Amino acid sequence: MRAVLAAVLGVSVLAGCSSTGGKRAEERAQRAAEGRAAVNTPRWTVAMVTHSGDGDTFWDIVKGGAKQAAVKDNIKFLYANSDEGQQQAQLVQSYIDKKVDGLIVTLAKPDAMKDVVTKAVKAGIPVITVNSGAAESKKYGALTHIGQDESIAGEAVGEELDERGKKKALCVIHEQGNVGHEQRCAGAKKTFGGTMQNLYVDGTNMPDVQASIEAKLQTDKNIDSVVTLGAPFADAAVKAKQNANSKAEIDTFDLNPKVVSSLKAGTLGFAVDQQPYLQGYEAVDLLWLYRYNADVLGGGRPVLTGPQIITEKDADALAEYTKRSTR
Repeated sequence: MRAVLAAVLGVSVLAGCSSTGGKRAEERAQRAAEGRAAVNTPRWTVAMVTHSGDGDTFWDIVKGGAKQAAVKDNIKFLYANSDEGQQQAQLVQSYIDKKVDGLIVTLAKPDAMKDVVTKAVKAGIPVITVNSGAAESKKYGALTHIGQDESIAGEAVGEELDERGKKKALCVIHEQGNVGHEQRCAGAKKTFGGTMQNLYVDGTNMPDVQASIEAKLQTDKNIDSVVTLGAPFADAAVKAKQNANSKAEIDTFDLNPKVVSSLKAGTLGFAVDQQPYLQGYEAVDLLWLYRYNADVLGGGRPVLTGPQIITEKDADALAEYTKRSTR
């Protein structure tokens, strides 16, 4: 029976590919590949406002995904960022005043963003939250949240540390007040069988980050793992380990080409990938779907893009994607 069903499905697929619908799908794919819109819907405007500081390569990947989806969906894409909660809220307000057709926001500092996100929803502007703020997204009226559950991601780290036999870990928080960062470390503590301590550093000052980690490793030789919460900080932790003559394993959240090469070289133990490119791409695409067809994904729950534990064995397969800034 299964063989017959498979044969029928196979004929159906072949017939579909040779039909007008199949030809149209091929035409849409060709237009998208050429940097042209794959749809003929109105040119809606979508704005993204994140809590990123300047020069953060993670957000370049998110933005890259959003831009590619915008081309495909005939959308005018706008972007702004600030790592100050009040300033981020003001940027969102400026886009409300411009009457954009959709908003994508992060809620790393949800208290600062609550009023302005609620205002956007009341103004009839559909909002999707990405990356941070899964717990607040629905309460503020957003259509859905796209990203990883930070607590679950942290729990995955704690479990991985246990599997590696670690006993004492340091969780490096580079942005105070970021609820997602706190959730990551709290999640790791929840599942980790050893002890974990938070270390707060100034993420805008990389020499300070390195010095703070180095000092901690020098004073406590029992620390056998350092977990950083962003790819750029992993390299600083590796240098701190070397200067402190420590044997601690360095692990991190997020990917970039340096992290992948360090995984291959064995200077990093593992990384936690949340697929930032997918967060940007899906957010724009889902806003287009909502404007075009009133589609909503998630059923009231976040659409998860992670976590995925990446180790040395995964590095080769991901290298080309990190080089082109899509992972």
